[in-house]
Parts: sequence; structure tokens; C-alpha cells
Amino acid sequence: MTFDEYQELAARTINPTLSESERIHHALYGLTAEVGEITSLFQKHLQGHPFVVDYLAKEIGDVLWMVAELCTSFDLDMDEVAEANIEKLKKRYPNGFDPERSLNRDE
Repeated sequence: MTFDEYQELAARTINPTLSESERIHHALYGLTAEVGEITSLFQKHLQGHPFVVDYLAKEIGDVLWMVAELCTSFDLDMDEVAEANIEKLKKRYPNGFDPERSLNRDE
């Protein structure tokens, strides 16, 4: 599945009663909440709870859904967003990650 296919399928479950502004806020609040849920998995693990990778995968999926909603709200193509990010990283780290290039970036 491509990001574009995912985005199209995810958009089917966006609340159609939300205004444009509400949809953007929903995506932003949702991203924050879902990242918090991921963080909570790690925090609970420090308290002795088992770390279940399947739960992590589900929460990452929820983050992805919120990213799709945000992209859809701004008419952004997720495939293009992903490609642009990889191109940025290739320029920043042409030979893979380099701590020196991370500390001293041109941008």
C-alpha cells in the first residue's frame, strides 16, 4: 500500500461534520494524544508492565491516521510529503547519519 492509498482510505473515516478549522485542530490534538499514548507504553514498561510491540504498532497506526487527516486537510499528498522528506534527508546526510552534520547544519 502506498501512502496515497492509505490517505484515501483513511479519509473515508474523517468526520464529515467538522469544519476545515475543526478538522485541522482534530488532527493536531489527535497527533498529540496518540504520541502521548506511545509515550505511556514506555512509561508503563518502566513501572513493570510488559512492553507489547503489537500495542506500539497500533498506536503508530493511529499517529499515521492523524498525519493523513492533517495532509488531507491541507490538500497535501502523503506520497509527495514522504518523498520530499527523504530528499531533505539525503541532502542533509548524503552518506547516512553523521553527528557532525547533525550539529552543524546549513539550514
